Amino acid sequence: MDGAAPEKQNKVKEEAAENSQASDEPKETVKEPEAEAADKASKKADKKEEKKNQAIEAKIAAADAREIEAAKKAREDAAKRSRRKIWARSRSTVFAKVMETKGKVGGDKIAFVEPEGREISYQDAVRGAFALGSAFSKFTKRGENVGVLLPTSAGGVITLLALHCDGRVPAMLNFTAGEKALFSALETADIKHIITSSKFIEIGGLEGLVDALSSKAEIHILEEIRDGLGKGAKIRAAIGEKLPFLVRRGVKPETPAVILFTSGTEGKPKGVVLTHQNLVANVEQIRDHVQLEPEDIFFNPLPIFHSYGLTGGSLFPLIGGHKQVAYPSPLHVKIIPEMIRKHQATILFGTDTFVTRYLKQARDGALGSLRYAVCGAEKVRDETRNLARRKFGFSVLEGYGATEAAPVIAVNQPGDIRPGTVGKVLPGIECRLEDIEGLSGGGRLFVRGPNIMAGYLDPDTKEVTALEGGWHDTGDVVQIDGGGYVAIRGRVKRFAKISGEMVSLAVVENCASVVWPDNVHAAVIMPDPKKGEQIILLTEEENPNRSELLSWAQGHGVPELAVPKKVLHVEEIPLLGTGKVDYVTLQSQAEELIAEGEEYEKQAAE
Repeated sequence: MDGAAPEKQNKVKEEAAENSQASDEPKETVKEPEAEAADKASKKADKKEEKKNQAIEAKIAAADAREIEAAKKAREDAAKRSRRKIWARSRSTVFAKVMETKGKVGGDKIAFVEPEGREISYQDAVRGAFALGSAFSKFTKRGENVGVLLPTSAGGVITLLALHCDGRVPAMLNFTAGEKALFSALETADIKHIITSSKFIEIGGLEGLVDALSSKAEIHILEEIRDGLGKGAKIRAAIGEKLPFLVRRGVKPETPAVILFTSGTEGKPKGVVLTHQNLVANVEQIRDHVQLEPEDIFFNPLPIFHSYGLTGGSLFPLIGGHKQVAYPSPLHVKIIPEMIRKHQATILFGTDTFVTRYLKQARDGALGSLRYAVCGAEKVRDETRNLARRKFGFSVLEGYGATEAAPVIAVNQPGDIRPGTVGKVLPGIECRLEDIEGLSGGGRLFVRGPNIMAGYLDPDTKEVTALEGGWHDTGDVVQIDGGGYVAIRGRVKRFAKISGEMVSLAVVENCASVVWPDNVHAAVIMPDPKKGEQIILLTEEENPNRSELLSWAQGHGVPELAVPKKVLHVEEIPLLGTGKVDYVTLQSQAEELIAEGEEYEKQAAE
């Protein structure tokens, strides 16, 4: 018995140890039926809540989509209403609109102020147009294209109206284009008669040009025509002013109102036929888009042979009932600021190049009366905007257009200026973008609307070549954001293809303008045996260094492909009379400079 007791004690101890070890191990939880049911109910509720939230989100998304679609439809409906409204208001002629304005503002209201200070009222302008129209009808016939070789002036605009009186079509001749371009214009438009001014010929030193033109067309001097106006012309003018429908017969909205020739920045100028409806529509579009004050005084130094100077600078204020100062040349950079001061002009028309020069030449307060400078034809630089605002307190409204659009397509609005864009498209204009291979962001712009030309003049048949479906290919690459603001990326023809990549020459020029802000620059394309094409920058900067451009590009995320391969100094970048760069002449200069450089390197190597 004594031997069995220890064994029994050991067994008890082992069982106790096992029980102790088992108690230390985690016990498997066994859910009670109530807890398990609660867990299932919770998960079911979570899933139900999730489905509910998903349904709500789906409804919100659907509502957002409907709202977006509704907003889109509302914009489209508004655009359609706007187009119908513009189409209806543009069913008129230029002269009829001027007569309508005269009736609203009164015949005594001043329409034109000449640089020396002489004022011409609406009544005087209308009577003068009827009287001159009577004289013009003696040597021209209805429907004939008549050359107009005149500067921006009251006389120039009144001559245009006078030709409209009897259904003649003014063909505005660019006197800065040279004999070859003018001979081409005379031939394209079949021009047999040219109206000009002896004073203009003398001041402009155009005797040689006019002599050359006289071999192709008969020259008529405006001063001589005015001096020869008889009693009959004056009676006709009086009747025309009171009963215009008895005098103006056969002129309809769809009748050609003017022939303009494209600037020829990239080649031979084209003859653009704009109807009365085209011109009136563009004026009405601008009036709807840009709200101005009745007291605004316009200063227009841009040539009337250019659509911007004609429609924007001349017809827009004339039909809008505004006083305008018609100045004969934008090149008088020292005189123009003082003229603006003298006449207290509030709206200036110009280009970035010209406005910059006026800003730099202007004495203190000379441009103080200006509220806005409306700039087109070229990109507006930040330096120009900042200088205008800082020095004289006015804003620059950048716009965009084409001769074929009469010309304005888009422009920034007072109170809604978006630097880097040309603002929103004018009401009544439809836009379409087509993709361009090798280019991301934006597309090739096509436009359609009541302001879009009847077509180009065919130089062989003399007929107007109509647009397919009314769409005009601008040849410009643009981006239009969600808010409708348009950014110009450049001309399709002004993109270089380097190693398969499309590079905008406008970007190259913009970079140069930032690095050398006090000078004018322009880029051209030349062949490259390895990369297909190369970019050459010509600049007025006296000591241009490519490394400066490269350094700036690298520091601002600009691709190295946009840095020109060569940078060449020229004394002056050639400009057309419109203020645009003359790229045809510039291309020739670049080719000559490159050839000279290669010859020099060849001789040095020998």
